[in-house]
Amino acid sequence: MWQKSHTLVLEVYRFSATFPAHETYGLRAQLRKAAVSVPANIAEGIKRQSPLDKARIMNIAEASLEEVRYYFLLAQDLGYGDTKPMLSRGEEVARLLSAYCRNVRASA
Repeated sequence: MWQKSHTLVLEVYRFSATFPAHETYGLRAQLRKAAVSVPANIAEGIKRQSPLDKARIMNIAEASLEEVRYYFLLAQDLGYGDTKPMLSRGEEVARLLSAYCRNVRASA
């Protein structure tokens, strides 16, 4: 799950590098920040000892991933490029995160 989300971040950085200059501090920055938050929170959550703490941090990763998905839609609608491959990877990360969160909550 972390590896796939890290790969998504790399794709986001490559994709957003092609955004217009006026998006430097707008959509590009927001998309990158949200994307980086996903694997960063996964890494932090994995190390949490308490299942409740772990679930809370993983939920933050899930929320950041939803934010990324919206930015993909926005970028697509603004004509900045095809986000379908990244949306697909995001869906995969979302499924893995959701399953992991269910298991963590069940063990709490």
